[in-house]
Amino acid sequence: MAKKSNQDASQIVIQMKDIVKKFGDFTANDHINLTVHKGEVHAILGENGAGKSTLMNVLYGMYHQTSGSIEIDGREVDIDSPQKAISLGIGMVHQHFMLVQPFTVTENIILGMEPMKGMVVDIPTARKQIMELSDKYNLKVDPDAKVEDISVGMQQRVEILKVLYRGANILILDEPTASLTPQEITELMEIIQNMTADGKSVILITHKLKEIKMAADNCTIIRRGKYIDTVNVEETSEDELASMMVGRKVNFNVEKKEQQPGDVVLEVKDLRAKDYRGVEILKGLNLKVRKGEIVGLAGVDGNGQSELVEILTGLAKAESGEVLMGGENVVNKSPKYIFEKGITSIPEDRQKHGLVLDFTVAENLVLQNFEKEPFAKKGILQKDQISAHATELIKEFDIRPVGCETRLAGQLSGGNQQKVIIAREVTNDSELLIAFNPTRGLDVGAIEFVHKYLVQQRDKNRAILLVSFELDEIMGLSDIIDVIFDGQVVGSMEGKNADENTLGFMMAGGHKDE
Repeated sequence: MAKKSNQDASQIVIQMKDIVKKFGDFTANDHINLTVHKGEVHAILGENGAGKSTLMNVLYGMYHQTSGSIEIDGREVDIDSPQKAISLGIGMVHQHFMLVQPFTVTENIILGMEPMKGMVVDIPTARKQIMELSDKYNLKVDPDAKVEDISVGMQQRVEILKVLYRGANILILDEPTASLTPQEITELMEIIQNMTADGKSVILITHKLKEIKMAADNCTIIRRGKYIDTVNVEETSEDELASMMVGRKVNFNVEKKEQQPGDVVLEVKDLRAKDYRGVEILKGLNLKVRKGEIVGLAGVDGNGQSELVEILTGLAKAESGEVLMGGENVVNKSPKYIFEKGITSIPEDRQKHGLVLDFTVAENLVLQNFEKEPFAKKGILQKDQISAHATELIKEFDIRPVGCETRLAGQLSGGNQQKVIIAREVTNDSELLIAFNPTRGLDVGAIEFVHKYLVQQRDKNRAILLVSFELDEIMGLSDIIDVIFDGQVVGSMEGKNADENTLGFMMAGGHKDE
């Protein structure tokens, strides 16, 4: 998508001046400035835990700044609640959506602002208004569908419509592409362009450099809570943006030596399964992963990847077929049994399947091993050992903020939550590691770190199944790439010989030899 600037340089809609936000002794935002113009896409770039979301939560009234001032349309305002922000025309779409799952799309959008006809909610009028907004900005939604039955991409469009329905002229999008497929990302970029063409201003919190280059006019960089610079995106390269974000040069190329893989660790034979609707989703899938090998599973979201990983980790049942670990069929066994047979995983949904958000970081780092020594003796938890283990991993995996052992996992940024899971799973030292979108929501510095770690695990003779919707990641890391389409592996190729066009063709259902 070609980026077109619609900004009116003369009209400043937001000025955040010298913003400081402290939590006790910890300074999350340290004298940050931000200027946003009408019709502009302004990116906020920073590492995980740099203070991006905190700054935007101050603008949206979820936090109040410790010091500093905010001006909207040239007038100083005190934004002490989200309601005040909404009244000023500011709306925020959070990284983790805030939708009521059993409600319909329409019910979610109008919640708290329901149009009434006498004593009854006027659903037909609301539905008409929603469809008009939907058509205006090309936000395709099914107004009558229940949220629990729609895709992540549509849920995000519902969140954007919720904000527009409340009259927002300034939209804050917090990591909006973290859970989207490549096709949904392209659609979102077009939606953003439609909104700025209508004079709305969009603040994009992200650490995806490609998307900043694709969509943003200007970019403000924050590092470890401090303001670094604001740059014109068109005049700044991806390498320059990355260096400003992490404070050093970032290597985007994955370096790995060639090695001969060993014995087969995992073999999946003729696996068949149904999805939550009872529709067949895996249709006789076959797969092998060997020691010292990364097998990348490439495919468009919705072709059975989630169901496959849930079966491999014991979270879902197969209809038929085999999952052989070391020659033993572990299909439909419990998650604990499968873990003890040597399968660990970085799950697709970090909050649902990866962490207990109300447990501390230290507790989450020993979730599967808390009954074992040195973390327990005679059934009694050894808090000192659990804490020392956490301190070591926090340092090794650069989990921020430093000293977060006793913090609840739910209080960390999304990227740092992901690092907690990765630290736990790669140090479990099992035979097979399943990595499902392992770098989703991570900044470039952390991605570089995770990629190196996965290669290290492979070099230590572990088997790795990498399931990712990032084609660059699959191509950069995999020794073998299997392509999944419509519940089957439709083709394979060596990673070193892979090219995007052939993989894309197979991902759409074509065959390599056509």
